[in-house]
Amino acid sequence: MELSNSITQILLDLGENPNREGLKDTPHRVVKSWSEIYAGYKMDVASMFTTFVDVHGYSQVVVCKDIELYSMCEHHMLPFFGKAHVAYLPNKKVIGISKLARLVDAFARRLQIQERIGEQVTDALMQYLEPKGAACIIKATHMCMRMRGVNKQDSIMITSSLKGTFLHDEIVRMELLHLLKL
Repeated sequence: MELSNSITQILLDLGENPNREGLKDTPHRVVKSWSEIYAGYKMDVASMFTTFVDVHGYSQVVVCKDIELYSMCEHHMLPFFGKAHVAYLPNKKVIGISKLARLVDAFARRLQIQERIGEQVTDALMQYLEPKGAACIIKATHMCMRMRGVNKQDSIMITSSLKGTFLHDEIVRMELLHLLKL
C-alpha cells in the first residue's frame, strides 16, 4: 500500500474524516515533509570531509557550538530538538566549520536516538578527518517525554561522545568543557 494511503487509513482509524477540507491533502503533505525530515539517509557523509592541510600546524581545540539539531525519536516517531556542540583537535588537517553543522544534520535527520547521533558524529570525524580527538555534546528536549508517557515538561537530556584525546586527556577535556561553559 502506498504511504499516503496508509496515512489516510490511520486518519480513518483515529475516527477522522480524511476527506474533510483540512485533511484532504494531509497524507501527501506528510509524505513530502518526511523527505525533508529524513533527508539524512541520502546524505553522503564521506563527501562532507573536504579537508585542508594545516600548513601552520594549528594544534588547539576547534569548536562549533550551538548547532541547531532536529531529529525524530525512533521509538515513538516524535521530535526531539536542541543544540549540538562539536569539537576536534586537529592532526595536520582542518575542515570547513560549516561541515560540522552538515555532519550533525546528516545523522540527526533520520530516525534516531540522541546517544547514537553523538557517536556517529565523532566516529565520522575520527574516520575521515583523523584528528587527535573528537567530541559531540548534545542537549535536547524530547517530545516523547513531554507529550506522552511521563509528561515531564522541563526534562532535558544531555549526552556526550568523546574520542581520542578528549576522552583520555583530562586537561584537553577540561579545556573543551570550559570553552562550552558546561
